This record gives sequence, structure tokens and C-alpha cells, in this order.
Amino acid sequence: MNPLKLAGAMLAFASAAWAADFIDCRAVPGWAQEGLAREFVADNLFEYLDGNAEGYLIYGFTRLQNVTCKSGGDSIVIDVYEMANPEAAYGIFAANRDPNLPIAPLGMGGQILPHRAAFCKDKYYVELTASSAEDSTPALKAFVAETEKRISGRTEPPEALAWFSAEKLLFVRLIPESVLGLRLLKRGYVAQYEFGKGFVVAEASVKSASAVMAKLRERFGAPTPVKVADEAFQTKDQYLGGLCLFRKGRYLGGFANLPEPQDAAGLATALAARIP
Repeated sequence: MNPLKLAGAMLAFASAAWAADFIDCRAVPGWAQEGLAREFVADNLFEYLDGNAEGYLIYGFTRLQNVTCKSGGDSIVIDVYEMANPEAAYGIFAANRDPNLPIAPLGMGGQILPHRAAFCKDKYYVELTASSAEDSTPALKAFVAETEKRISGRTEPPEALAWFSAEKLLFVRLIPESVLGLRLLKRGYVAQYEFGKGFVVAEASVKSASAVMAKLRERFGAPTPVKVADEAFQTKDQYLGGLCLFRKGRYLGGFANLPEPQDAAGLATALAARIP
């Protein structure tokens, strides 16, 4: 066989094998696969997601398996995204979920709506989209249950989520770059509250976290030192409002967008106490 044709055949076989690991349209009575499974990687993801590809790449996208299941005139498109790690999978789920609705106990977290469902488990983020104008919740639930049990691995959400107080909490998201709009805070969790934002950023080491703290002090001019964790300061910023930022070991955290820095410092103290 021609080497190019052989390579194409091997890729198609690998894609089909990977799809079979997670998706079997026939597992739900009355449904069958329509067409072939398709696989996308970082280099060609834009062909499927068009302008949305970059949003997945910055979270740590590895590859995508796409399958369409059909029953009569209805279809459900199932996308299985393999991400770099479980944190990245949860991150893209949190970015795509409806923040006004609760998270269901599916894998590390999930949601099932009348025409769309999504969940994350281990390093996989799965999204299902129904074509029917009618409520597709029963079919979506069946496919979610079937797909979820085929994925093994981590079911506990990221540890950092438990560090944020649940009082007046709206949602928590993993921000893949420039937390609070600050390039020095490269990647971390931001908790949106009714009154402001809490955040936690993990640095590679205590040394690197200390270096970032020093640069942040310079960034904010002459902030006021406060006693929170290993080191901290508070200030009032034109864009971030009342702000308190602390370092505890290799973690940076704090609160922003509050009326006064003193309010942020009190909340930051409670947040630091929950970080191990």
C-alpha cells in the first residue's frame, strides 16, 4: 500500500478505536452512529471550532474525538476532548457551563440541560449537543451515563475549589492566563462573589512565588503591608478596587474589587487559612 494511504488508514483506525473506548451510539436503544468518527488535534482544531479553538488551546487541549449519534430525525453530537490533565478538563468545563445553574455530580462535575449536556472526568471534557427542538433531556442523560462510565480516573474536583468560602459565591473558574488581568499572575482560580473576587495562583516554588510578590509590590507602587500568611499587602487600585494579595508558601491569593482594602484583607485572611 502507498505509504500515505497506509498512514491515513492507521490514523483512521486509531481514531475509530479511541472513539469506541468512550462512545457507542448503539448502547442507547434506538440510536446508531451516523458517519465516521472524526479526530482533531491542536493543528486543525480551528477547522471544527472555527473562532473558538483558541479558547480550548490555552487550557491545555490535546485532541478531540467527534461522533454523531442518530435516531430517526434526531441527532446528538458527542465531543470528547482530551486535555493535558484533570485540572485543564475541569477548567474548560467551568468556562463552558451555565453559571446560573447548579453543577451535577457527574465525574468531577457536569450539567444536563434540555438540549445540551457536559461533564468532565479525569483529563476528559465531554460535551453533547442535541438537534431536536423538543426536550432531549432523557436521551442526553442516557448518553451521559453511558459515556461517563466508560471513562476511568479522577472524579474529585480540583482541591482549590474547597478553599473558597461558599457564602455569596456565584462560581469559580480556572483562568488560564493573566489572573485579574495581571500578567504576573499566570494561571489560577478566580471565585466570583456577589461583592468581589477571590483568587488563588500556584507558583512552581516558594522562591518563584516570592519573586512574583516582589514584582507585584512594584506594580502597585507603595502598598500597605498587612499580616496575612507569609507576607501580604493591601492597596486600592483604579481597576481592581480594594485589593489584598498574600503569599502562603508557593501560593499567591487574595481578594479584589472590594470597596475598601481593609475588607479585602479580612477575606484574604480567611482564604489563606484554608490553603494547606
